[in-house]
Amino acid sequence: METAEKINKGAEDEMEIYGYNLCRWKLALVAVGVLCTGGFLLLLLYWMPKWRVKATCTRAPLKDCDVVLLRTTDEFRQWFCAKVRVLLSPGTDPFQRPGSLTSKVTNGHAGHLPESPSEHSEDHPMNNTTIPLQEVHYFVHHSVTYYWNDLQQTFSFLRGLDEGIPCSEIHNEHSKGLNKEVHDYRKLFYGINDITVKVPSVMKLLVKEVLNPFYIFQLFSVILWSTDEYYYYASAIVLMSVISIISSLYTIKKQYIMLHDMVAAHSIVRVSVCRGSEEPEEILSTDLVPGDIMVIPPNGTIMPCDAVLISGTCIVNESMLTGESVPVTKTNLPDPSTDSRGPDNEIYSTETHKRHTLFCGTNVIQTRFYAGEPVKAIIVRTGFSTSKGQLIRSILYPKPTDFKLYRDAYLFLLCLVAVAGIGFLYTVVNSILNKVPAGIIVIESLDIITITVPPALPAAMTAGIVYAQRRLRKLGIFCISPQRINICGQLNLICFDKTGTLTEDGLDLWGIQRAENSQFLLPEDKACSEALVKSQFVACMATCHSLTKIDGVLSGDPLDLKMFEAIGWILDEATEEETALHNRIMPTVVQPPKQPPTGHKPADSQEMELFEIPTTYEIGIVRQFPFSSALQRMAVVARVLGEKRMDAYVKGAPEVVASLCKKDTVPSDFASVLEEYTKQGYRVIALAHRRLESKIAWHKVQNISRDAIENNMTFLGLIIMQNKLKQETPAVLEDLRKANIRMVMVTGDNMLTAISVARDCGMILPQDKVIVAEALPPKDGQTAKITWLYADSMPRSNLNAINSEGIPVKVVNDSLEDNQMIDYHFAMNGKSFAVILEHFQDLVPKLVLHGTVFARMAPDQKTQLVEELQNVDYYVGMCGDGANDCGALKRAHGGISLSELEASVASPFTSRTPSISCVPNLIREGRAALITSFCVFKFMALYSIIQYFTVTLLYSILSNLGDFQFLFIDLAIILIVVFTMSLNPAWKDLVAQRPPSGLISGPLLFSVLSQILICVAFQTVAFMWVKVQPWYEVWTPSTNVCNISSDIHIGNTTEHDEHNIKNFENTTLFFVSSFQYLIVAVVFSKGKPFRQPSYKNYLFVTSVLALYALILFFMLYPIDSINDFFELVCVPYQWRISMLIVIAANTLVSVLVENFVLDMILWKLVFNRDKQGESQHMVTHTPQEANDHFASRFLSWLCFCKKKTPKAKYMHLAQELLVDPDWPPKPRTTTEAKAPVQDNGSYQIITIT
Repeated sequence: METAEKINKGAEDEMEIYGYNLCRWKLALVAVGVLCTGGFLLLLLYWMPKWRVKATCTRAPLKDCDVVLLRTTDEFRQWFCAKVRVLLSPGTDPFQRPGSLTSKVTNGHAGHLPESPSEHSEDHPMNNTTIPLQEVHYFVHHSVTYYWNDLQQTFSFLRGLDEGIPCSEIHNEHSKGLNKEVHDYRKLFYGINDITVKVPSVMKLLVKEVLNPFYIFQLFSVILWSTDEYYYYASAIVLMSVISIISSLYTIKKQYIMLHDMVAAHSIVRVSVCRGSEEPEEILSTDLVPGDIMVIPPNGTIMPCDAVLISGTCIVNESMLTGESVPVTKTNLPDPSTDSRGPDNEIYSTETHKRHTLFCGTNVIQTRFYAGEPVKAIIVRTGFSTSKGQLIRSILYPKPTDFKLYRDAYLFLLCLVAVAGIGFLYTVVNSILNKVPAGIIVIESLDIITITVPPALPAAMTAGIVYAQRRLRKLGIFCISPQRINICGQLNLICFDKTGTLTEDGLDLWGIQRAENSQFLLPEDKACSEALVKSQFVACMATCHSLTKIDGVLSGDPLDLKMFEAIGWILDEATEEETALHNRIMPTVVQPPKQPPTGHKPADSQEMELFEIPTTYEIGIVRQFPFSSALQRMAVVARVLGEKRMDAYVKGAPEVVASLCKKDTVPSDFASVLEEYTKQGYRVIALAHRRLESKIAWHKVQNISRDAIENNMTFLGLIIMQNKLKQETPAVLEDLRKANIRMVMVTGDNMLTAISVARDCGMILPQDKVIVAEALPPKDGQTAKITWLYADSMPRSNLNAINSEGIPVKVVNDSLEDNQMIDYHFAMNGKSFAVILEHFQDLVPKLVLHGTVFARMAPDQKTQLVEELQNVDYYVGMCGDGANDCGALKRAHGGISLSELEASVASPFTSRTPSISCVPNLIREGRAALITSFCVFKFMALYSIIQYFTVTLLYSILSNLGDFQFLFIDLAIILIVVFTMSLNPAWKDLVAQRPPSGLISGPLLFSVLSQILICVAFQTVAFMWVKVQPWYEVWTPSTNVCNISSDIHIGNTTEHDEHNIKNFENTTLFFVSSFQYLIVAVVFSKGKPFRQPSYKNYLFVTSVLALYALILFFMLYPIDSINDFFELVCVPYQWRISMLIVIAANTLVSVLVENFVLDMILWKLVFNRDKQGESQHMVTHTPQEANDHFASRFLSWLCFCKKKTPKAKYMHLAQELLVDPDWPPKPRTTTEAKAPVQDNGSYQIITIT
């Protein structure tokens, strides 16, 4: 096996790479092969990139290769190939300025550099200079350019300033701007800064669509039928194909145009860049490269790239990325050399420093600058490397959908091809024995293949999905990935975001609980009383936020808005002119709506210095430390107008804020009060305050670090916010629970709040246990460990060394016994989840099997959780409001976004109404579409086999079906039936039973095989029976078994039947097979429990009854003109009655086998075993159930579908855990990872005494 280098190591798009050079003798051989196969070899190589490269090239070192062959390392193992191109450049590294370029620049001979790799040509002026140029090899794959890296001896993706660059370097070395020569040199490598979504021409799309293997097979079929003079049928298939291609082209082109328009909006703008010491220069955004310094205009702009702020402040709307239309304040990146805010050696990262990074596609609403200094940002990423570019790439190049149905469909087609092969050999042998001319042998033997693999199969399969998509649209659910609808029929686990999904979007202020003298006061429902106006508590609420005014309207985080509205204060922002005029004077001022009495001084302002109190009470916000999810808090430095000393205020997670406060200011019952609120599902925020020393002046505040401010604080109290459940949430979750669909909550909120909401909405039932897994990473030589706590009896937080209550004895004694009857759920936060993923890999499947609450989860952790659930074979749905859920929505089998913002473009489904009621609707429609696909596939398989067997029987007497007989069967019967049987709407309720996931399953195989045997048997009976009739003879034009008058009879004797179509066998099989198509259509068109009953599908019922009546009329009341048109012959009346008896018997047997044997006996006893495979409880069988179980095992053995263990990993694991005495972990136990020297995945359980 050849070894391969890897590119993008460890990343999601990791690939193996192989180098090849073109080989002339191989190319010549391929050319000969293409000519000999009539171009078929060329098609084969077009479909198979690996074969194409190996057939025309020889292996070569990566450094010198002409072509690279790439293979993804994920489960799909896809192959791609790309041509290696050469760029002539003065250097090989865009960030190292080549000496040759420097010398040419100093000599004044700097020729114009090519704009990008594609612009380079032999006649380029750069080539005419004396600068020594080096060859740089590169290739482009999925809109990303990979350059040859001499140091690493492999191709690598060109990074910008977003990785491995210290913050100090960004300020010291990259803050001057690029001169024109260095800019042009970098642009050689980075190319144009544009996210280009090219809309392919109709001709290009047409060629790509037509070269699909299926259409090539159709073309082959049409040519074959035309040579056999089946012109009408061939024309009908061509017409169907043309309609299908036009429809497909229209859909694809429309999607490309929509994506292009979304990306193109504001993608090219004029920007000002700084060129060293020169005046700012205005250029097009397409010319930007990493390292350029962009001046952000005061009135805002749409960001054309990713950039990091180095001066000033911006207010940005990031809805394009986060899905949340909330203005975010971006501050400049701290400079470690002058600013004590950050560590000296801190490496810049767009994720860590996102509060200082402006992302491509986001809308800068307004900027704030001081003393006339412009707001500047350094470009760190351009084009497809930006955050927006990566999102567009994930849409342009999605991962293939891996679904059992589609894999099984290919297997089924291969089976049909094998059956066709048998028919092919039979036809050849039979024709040779009967001395048939060679030309006819070739046509008829190939014809049998085109009959067995039906050309209308793909159109028929997509019909159900198209109808389901239309029904979903009526329900307000829009779909951009139709093939996912079928997969949604298999969903058995749904992850829900909490805020805005299960609960209302906004928070309401429930009340406040202030603390004074280390004690909590009684809760108060209002914070706007006159007595509290000058209190530090209200001052903190008034200043500690990130609110701003946009067009006169207060905007910002919903929580901050509610908090500020609760006190009713007024916010005033300084104008740009005022800011520029007064150097760094308070940009934002807040004041109460009604000024307090000037003589009154509150108790908590005793430390105030004595000076004249101004007539107005105003607080200016001097410095803001934005909210950080890592720190779980935000802080501000503020100053009351007219006072000398400043105040620091902190707001954030209670545990974090309390840890920053002086111990003696935190109430002793802090932990119990907090727990009480969180258990009831309230969102709790703590406030703290500190008077700053008088020596801390204005300029010092601007450069001081957070750590210097956020310590030694005074605890002020708690703000209690209420996050109400949405009205429909409990009912929807109850429906899902009844349908045995697991529900998981993935939220960024507090753990206890999340557990409380999970209980309130019915995700965790009242009697269920909740086990909290608290994992700690390795520290001070100790290994990683998990402590298991039972949530209903968790000890109080020992944050302030409060004596915690032990776990009640009852829980310890009863927990394990109860687990046999009572379910248990795991809950953990994001930090614990990260530790468990890294150090306890063996435990991950066990935890996700019962994990219900995942709190404080970062966006990438949500995606990881979805992947871990998929690893144990769950079909995972994800429902979120678009905020932070993009990755998980994309990764899940069925992602449903409740937000219509641009971020929802990453989700396969978007609900117009922000309600989780769309989830059961989607699953119901998915199940209906899936069952429809099975019905259609089974019907098309039967149609192929019935027609195949009819033709095979007729070939045995050197006959065939006539052109118009084929046409009637394929158009009048098959197409009408297929497109109407798909119209059954979804069943109104979600049931616990789930449809099979693939075609290769017991019920479906039994259904198809039994109907094949029945149809083949009755066709054989009819074929043999007609031959033994007393009136039977080999039909000739002079045959008259119906006693037709001699005049009419003589008129027909002149006809010549070249293909021997007219005979008694043909007429018999035509009528019997025509009814068989309708019989299997009715038998396969199932209703409950996934679709509405077939009798409610009025179009289908009408079509089938009309076809039954029409064929019955043709059979019982023959009309000469119709017989001549269909090339049928007249048979005696008693034989028509005999055929009717055969058809009636066929109908009776088919219906009995499908509806009684399969549905009532086999389904209940054998195939239904796995329905409740997810149940994790051991059940004792009654004697009757034991008998049924024995019968089930016996029938399983008979049907060759005996499975000792369930197929799904999670079912198998659930069975194992039922008999594991150490699972679930007992309360007050700790699970420790073994020493790092050994395998990280192993662990041991230690009981703490």
